[in-house]
Amino acid sequence: MNPIVKYFNSEKAESLLFISFGVFAILLSVYFYFFIKESFWKGVAIPLVFFSIIQIVIGATIFTRSPIDNIRVENILKNAPLKIQSEEIPRMEKVMKNFVYYRYFEILMILLGVILMYALSNYGIWKGFGLGLFIQCAVLLSLDFFAEKRGHFYVEHLKELVEKI
Repeated sequence: MNPIVKYFNSEKAESLLFISFGVFAILLSVYFYFFIKESFWKGVAIPLVFFSIIQIVIGATIFTRSPIDNIRVENILKNAPLKIQSEEIPRMEKVMKNFVYYRYFEILMILLGVILMYALSNYGIWKGFGLGLFIQCAVLLSLDFFAEKRGHFYVEHLKELVEKI
């Protein structure tokens, strides 16, 4: 399979994972918040909802954008292959740089979740909030790990294409 098509298809597939995890976490948090009386579970629900909304928005954006980006890059390759160097590689380098920021933020939120779970362990809602934060940010970190790895392969492929031109 064409590496460019493979990259964008994989991006689209992972966006469905983002959306699926987000929907599942929202449903779970609704159950926790409205049907379980313990404050711990209400605390878990809060970061689940917040980060789930972010996951769904990001997933939907990537899902709708990936086919358009795929067509754009394929057209660049056919009509003006030198634009890969001036447009697509810089765009992807910015995306890859953003993954570093996401990673630091997600790790910081995971650590904050652990601190809340243990430092405020006598306060049920805060302990639950910490667990919810830990879970959601660990899922985001895991998904971003694979997206970043896939992005590195894609950038390398683009650079190889530029060398052949």
